[in-house]
Amino acid sequence: MKEQTGCCHKTKERTEKEYKNLINRLNRIEGQIRGIKKMVENDSYCTDILVQVSAVNAALNSFNKVLLSNHIRTCVAKDIREGKEETIDELVFTLQKLMK
Repeated sequence: MKEQTGCCHKTKERTEKEYKNLINRLNRIEGQIRGIKKMVENDSYCTDILVQVSAVNAALNSFNKVLLSNHIRTCVAKDIREGKEETIDELVFTLQKLMK
């Protein structure tokens, strides 16, 4: 992870494989969302929409698991090796937000 100059946000360079995997997952989720919108526009039955929303939630959770795993294996491990203990606090805070 590197600091952007003139900004307080961190960035991360991802491998081509990791990038493609994340983008593909997001594209599928985006398609699912568009499908749900179309279902609402077409007055689909509530439970049918709810099932699709549940599928989107599962897809987002799966995306989070992949992203979190990559984050821990790369950014967090690197920072801990470099003695940046504040990264552990950041990880704990992130996990708490994900578990709401």
